[in-house]
Amino acid sequence: MPDRYQPVPYVRVIHPEWTKSAALYQINLRQFTAEGTFAAAEQQLPRIKALGADIVWLMPIHPIGEKNRKGSLGSPYSVRDYLGVNPEFGTLADLKHFVATAHSLGLYVILDWVANHTAWDNPLVAQHPDWYQRDWKGEFRPTPWFDWTDIINLDYRQPALRHYMTDAMKYWVTEADIDGYRCDVAGFVPLDFWNNVRRELDTIKPVFLLAEAQSRDLHAEAFDATYAWGWYEAMHQVAAGKANVGALIGYYSENEGLFPTGCMRLTFVSNHDKNAWDGTQSEQFGDGLAAAIVLSVVGDGIPLLHNGQEAGESKRLKFFERDPIEWKEHPVGELYRRLFALKKANSTLWNGQWGALMVHVPNNVPSAVLSFVRRNETDKVFAVFNFSKEPQKVKFEEALFPGTYTEYFSGARIELSATTELELAPWAYRVFVK
Repeated sequence: MPDRYQPVPYVRVIHPEWTKSAALYQINLRQFTAEGTFAAAEQQLPRIKALGADIVWLMPIHPIGEKNRKGSLGSPYSVRDYLGVNPEFGTLADLKHFVATAHSLGLYVILDWVANHTAWDNPLVAQHPDWYQRDWKGEFRPTPWFDWTDIINLDYRQPALRHYMTDAMKYWVTEADIDGYRCDVAGFVPLDFWNNVRRELDTIKPVFLLAEAQSRDLHAEAFDATYAWGWYEAMHQVAAGKANVGALIGYYSENEGLFPTGCMRLTFVSNHDKNAWDGTQSEQFGDGLAAAIVLSVVGDGIPLLHNGQEAGESKRLKFFERDPIEWKEHPVGELYRRLFALKKANSTLWNGQWGALMVHVPNNVPSAVLSFVRRNETDKVFAVFNFSKEPQKVKFEEALFPGTYTEYFSGARIELSATTELELAPWAYRVFVK
């Protein structure tokens, strides 16, 4: 058969081995501790490790623009100096110490990178005005259609800008020994730029790149993971009673059909955007919160825990001001700890090419109950979720699941057969493992 008929792997990114069963933990340094510094956040790294997270994502650590800034402190996504450290958080030495401590605990650190735009008073504006986009009047412009008035857009038609930005990203890998980036609005920046960035970063060390975008093309040569915005929106609509399980079926069908094997999709019930503008996790998901969290980890995806979720996320964190998290013990923290432990122990739940495909198990109440199997040669997970406010008696139509299992959260041993009927309370879930 001629070579032109042979399938060619679409995903050519080589995921670092340490991402195999990884979960992410997002830190908003401004709100994470009372002090709001690298040094104070560093003291919390053992706790993050104990939760079972592996990759610590620091929101932008750079100096913030003053011109046209929002609020008294401004947005960390309005970058004034790509090679500097925001004195609000500490010094370069403090950042290096934070990263070294994380590494000593077996954690990895990624920085938030804002390549699409800069602050109005970034020195690049005066030094290289040709690196910026212009509006119809010939003036610098914020990102079109949004209210991002504190920033102006860069113009990636300029080769010198691409060179500068690539070198700046390489700087933090070599100087601070970070392990990759979460790339803000990555889909607004040309794909060929990201493809080259990945190649150059990988010559320094294996890195993990997460794109704040939802595009299959970003996975081919540049990014390990993209956002699963579709999952979040479907799950939110179901929890709010505005959609039924069909919305989730639609997401998983598209995810399997459109995104090639080896892709990682970031699944989450909260992040800095959703918390600050859409409300706390309880406000967004109500009685379905626990079930949504469980699905974010046992379903296909690389899960994210946003700082404060484990404390019950009792308030919307202000974005342009200091508003420290109110830390306390909360059942959500224990739920995440148990889920991350399961993810590491059961190979079907691993990320990318290491994990097992989600296989839909049809049931008699398809509008209310989601059920699926993930299995490989050594492990198996059978999960059932009642995403409704009514109790459900569930029977299954496919013989994909029978066997002897341990119900993960109760520890009970149970025999499931083709005639098994499960009774689930509203918003209840059952996760069976073997």
